[in-house]
Amino acid sequence: MFFRLVNQVEEAIISLLLVGMTLLVFTDVVMRFGFHAGLLWSEELTLLMSAWFVLFGASYGLKVGAHIGVDALVRRFGSVGQRVLTGIGILLSLVYCGLFIYGAWIYLSKMHKIGIELEDLTIQAWIAHSILLIGFVLLGIRLLELLWAVATGRATSFGHKDEAQESLHLAEELKKEEGIQ
Repeated sequence: MFFRLVNQVEEAIISLLLVGMTLLVFTDVVMRFGFHAGLLWSEELTLLMSAWFVLFGASYGLKVGAHIGVDALVRRFGSVGQRVLTGIGILLSLVYCGLFIYGAWIYLSKMHKIGIELEDLTIQAWIAHSILLIGFVLLGIRLLELLWAVATGRATSFGHKDEAQESLHLAEELKKEEGIQ
């Protein structure tokens, strides 16, 4: 139930950010080139939206297996060896997330205490930059979810896409299409 809610919220926010960035950039381009006027705050907002998009996307990419991984060595081991090595990788990734969460907490606390606003937007900097904390907490949740799947035997690896296999599959499809035509 919790993970389903996280998935839905994450997907909704990613979709809204992508649509929002697209509309904002399109509007700004039309304003600049069509009317020789622009939105002064659009560049800063687009940059913030893309940062939020990337950090939400990192968590989502782990969920769907979209991250590129180098697992040539790991694949040489049996199922148990793959699970052990994946578990070690997940634990190291959790340490990395923990360091970022700790650093983000300190940074955001100081920004909140100082009360600095963004340059072009009347938004407190700590609110705009809170994606550092949110994004790495979400990534940590995904890593814990994967660690549980590895520990219980439901997964043996991070579940990266096998790009070589996908390329071979696409090449076979192209050969079939060329043979038909």
